[in-house]
Amino acid sequence: MTSERSGRNSAPGKKANDVEDLYILIGSAVAVAMMVAVAAWARIARPAPALDEASAWAMLADEFPDEAPNQLWLAADGCGVIARAGTRALVLFRLGDSWVARTLAWEEAVKAPVRSGKVRLPLRDPAAPVAALTVSGVNPWPPQDDNEAIAA
Repeated sequence: MTSERSGRNSAPGKKANDVEDLYILIGSAVAVAMMVAVAAWARIARPAPALDEASAWAMLADEFPDEAPNQLWLAADGCGVIARAGTRALVLFRLGDSWVARTLAWEEAVKAPVRSGKVRLPLRDPAAPVAALTVSGVNPWPPQDDNEAIAA
């Protein structure tokens, strides 16, 4: 074995340029750091906008195309909606940076307890076990009138 090496950036039989190898190493490290930064930035959560009555109806139509809800209840903070479709309650609520759509029996939804200003709907789903929607004096839970549509 000889002390001379022929690296990628040196001519055959010549000693490699250590400074040149260092530049390549630093450039590679910077490139990897930039790729990691872009990947981290791309996953930054963007908050979902609050629901109003029009966006709630549109989202319900998208999430439950086979259902025809006739009653709508909006959470006071716009972070959820419960719609009645016959004997079923269609529930949309914010979880993290997105919306979650679930169904349950309307009777279960009406009997859901209100604690600390939130109606707590048991969903029996490990990914989203409870939907906690904000209640206020303007939009009490449960709704009293079948035609009641309450906006936040």
